Amino acid sequence: MNSSTNSSIENHDISPNGGAVEIPATEVVDASVHSEIVQSAGGKVPSLDASATEVLKEDAANADSLLDIAEDASTLGLPGSEVSATNTLLPDTGLDQLDSLIQMLDVGGPVVWILIILSIVSVTITLLKLWQFAVLRPEKTDLVNKGLEHWKAGNAAFAISALEGARPVPSIVRSAMCGLSEGKDPHMLKEELTRRAQGYVNQLTALLRPLELIANLSPLLGLMGTVLGMIVAFQQMEAAGSQVDPAVLSGGIWQALLTTAAGLAVAIPVAAIHSWLERKAERSAWLLDDAVTQVFTFYFNPLVAVPSDTRADAGCVAE
Repeated sequence: MNSSTNSSIENHDISPNGGAVEIPATEVVDASVHSEIVQSAGGKVPSLDASATEVLKEDAANADSLLDIAEDASTLGLPGSEVSATNTLLPDTGLDQLDSLIQMLDVGGPVVWILIILSIVSVTITLLKLWQFAVLRPEKTDLVNKGLEHWKAGNAAFAISALEGARPVPSIVRSAMCGLSEGKDPHMLKEELTRRAQGYVNQLTALLRPLELIANLSPLLGLMGTVLGMIVAFQQMEAAGSQVDPAVLSGGIWQALLTTAAGLAVAIPVAAIHSWLERKAERSAWLLDDAVTQVFTFYFNPLVAVPSDTRADAGCVAE
């Protein structure tokens, strides 16, 4: 009990028989207890002053708060009857985080939704390209190197048989060996091999242009969202007139910058993935061109020419 309350309530009141009713100073006296004392004393107990009444109300409110905290503690299964203030603050659940994310998306407006769609498209393209490179394995040159070793040694049949398979690079190199072994026109053979090689490289570079476009457009879309957000913020300031609230401007600025951050978050990884995939496609094209060039170079080199008696046993089939 507060000292003001103890000073406002007399420790000895008058009983109906004229005796004194002792009120212990150590006990908390609220308004209901005082009313009962007044009734028992026949209305002869002095009334509480205003300060004492306020203190009693405040103590009653605090007691109710403690009861509520205790009930919450029992509901949550917390040990002990006393619950600290820090225990009443529960961590955010996943549902709350999802609500915060949805709120941020609503604040960002249509620009953020467009960026989300672009990010989904970029992830889909990336997964498709990774699957394609895993299946084709364009940079795996073990079979090609083995075939070229036999070809340079003058063993056309072993070289061609070593390149049997369904992968594009060994297939194109094998076609070059078979064409030269069968005596086809080198110029026409090069044209045909160039056509097939270009088709293969186009498969590797397919869908890379959309990734490049997303990487270039995402920062611009974020910047456009920032400009639109700043326009809205300044319009709100103009509508407020002379009573401008700084919170309006700061809120509009962070909402506008949210779109820029979203645009950069989409553009940076997409640009990195595009550069990596493009490099893999370029390397694959270079390896293919290098292998075919070696086939022609060593075939027409008189010092290492393939013997004519081995060409008939090459076992080439029509491609």
